[in-house]
Amino acid sequence: MPNASAERIQLEVRCEPRLARLVRMTAANVAALSSMSVDRIEDIRMAAEEAFIYACTVEPDEAIRIAFDVDAEHVSMDFELGEVDLASVDGAPEAAYADLILTAVCDSYAKDENPTRLHLELKADV
Repeated sequence: MPNASAERIQLEVRCEPRLARLVRMTAANVAALSSMSVDRIEDIRMAAEEAFIYACTVEPDEAIRIAFDVDAEHVSMDFELGEVDLASVDGAPEAAYADLILTAVCDSYAKDENPTRLHLELKADV
C-alpha cells in the first residue's frame, strides 16, 4: 500500500520474454525517482526482470499489470498474476531461480493470494 507521498506508476504488458527489457527499463526509470544509487537501481532492474520472467512462466501470453510505488526512500513493485495457483508453479526450475534472486536482492519479497501477485520492495541506500 503506497504512503501519502508515494507516486504510483502502472504498466500493463503481455507476458512475452522479449518484452522483459521494457519492464526492466521502466523499473530503472521509476527507481531514479527515488534517492537510490546506481548500484541499487541495478538491483531494481534485476528484480523486475526476474519477477517478469516468473510471471511469463505462470501466465504465458497473458497481459499482466505491474504497479510501481515510489517515494524518496523506497520502490515497491506488484506483479498481478491473475487466477493462478502459485503452489502448482513453485516446483518449476524458473520459479526456484526467481525465488533465489528475489529473496537475495529485495528487502521484502512475498507471494500473495487474493489477489495473486508478487510483491517486491527495495529501500533506497542514499
